[in-house]
Amino acid sequence: MNASPAPAKRLRWLPYALGAGLIVALGFGLRPKPAPVETALAATGPLRATVSEEGKTRIKQRYVVSSPVTGQLRRVPFKPGATIAAGDVVAVIEPMTASPLDTRSRALAEARRDSAVAALEKTRAAHALAVSELKRVERMFAAGTVSPQDFDAAQLRETAASREIIAAEGALRAAETELAVAAPGATPALVEVRAPIAGRVLHVFQESERPVIAGTPLLDAGDPADLEVVIELLSRDGAALTPGARVELEQWGGPKPLEARVRLVEPAAFTKISALGVEEQRVNVVADIITPVAERASLGDNFRVEARVIVWETENTLKVPVSALFRHGKESAAYVVRGGKAVLVPVEAGRSSGSEVQVLKGLNEGDEVILYPGDRVTDGQRVSPVKI
Repeated sequence: MNASPAPAKRLRWLPYALGAGLIVALGFGLRPKPAPVETALAATGPLRATVSEEGKTRIKQRYVVSSPVTGQLRRVPFKPGATIAAGDVVAVIEPMTASPLDTRSRALAEARRDSAVAALEKTRAAHALAVSELKRVERMFAAGTVSPQDFDAAQLRETAASREIIAAEGALRAAETELAVAAPGATPALVEVRAPIAGRVLHVFQESERPVIAGTPLLDAGDPADLEVVIELLSRDGAALTPGARVELEQWGGPKPLEARVRLVEPAAFTKISALGVEEQRVNVVADIITPVAERASLGDNFRVEARVIVWETENTLKVPVSALFRHGKESAAYVVRGGKAVLVPVEAGRSSGSEVQVLKGLNEGDEVILYPGDRVTDGQRVSPVKI
């Protein structure tokens, strides 16, 4: 009998099958591997937009105590930080007296006084003559024997003579004042300068005994518990604020941030040169500290703080990390992982906190977005997510 041809046929097709399997294995081996990417999920939650700038504290009501008179200031007994009550004597000043005249100066002053007396008597006599002449001209004018011009001239002479009397009397008073000196041994009354408010001494400008003139600042006082913060913001950021906006004060020296509220955005901005030499328009934003004094007892006047002004906030919005969005043409976009591939999705972004950004359109909660895609990710590329 002849052997069956079936085994021979199977052996004949075996090389072809092995070749096909080898080709398939090579295809799978040469296929590009999925690119590893960092991903994060789009989620809903709180989000806020802030502006951070340096600020300085200052006392709301500062009082500068000045010398009311010219004289000799006695030593001020207070140091910065001393507690004072309203009406306390904070400085004592001995008013300056006139210096006694020497023999020559007194003789000259007496001569000026005598000359002023003589000038006054002369002007009084001239005025009496002018009055007499005016009366005579009045009678003649009534009789029609003099012209109106003569009558007006007589009136003018009488008026000028009366004005000369006033000037001579002033010169006499000046000469007599020059001779008026304090009696020997007389001591002027001391002037006590009192505190205008209850609080603490902030600075002492004049501590030692020395001569001072009227208006010289002696010390300033205020209540360190009544503090506000002044923050220099860019004018565009200041324009977006409204009174009542929340402010968090950090890096002030305490363990927890302080709370404050914006009270005023000043209506006038000013130009300031930045550290990089760029001109910037800035505006002062004034905020009241609302944290209780007991929790910030060590904070004083003109202290530096790091202010974080909350421009906008919400408790529930869709958000993704800022690193997930990039510019695609004129719009924002993100890569979403779908079916193991990167899919390019246009996104409409809203507010940003610096690390997260609000998503208005384009994504849904739970979408897995690729972080830092760069040029290594393209639309439709196979990716292997690595969550962080």
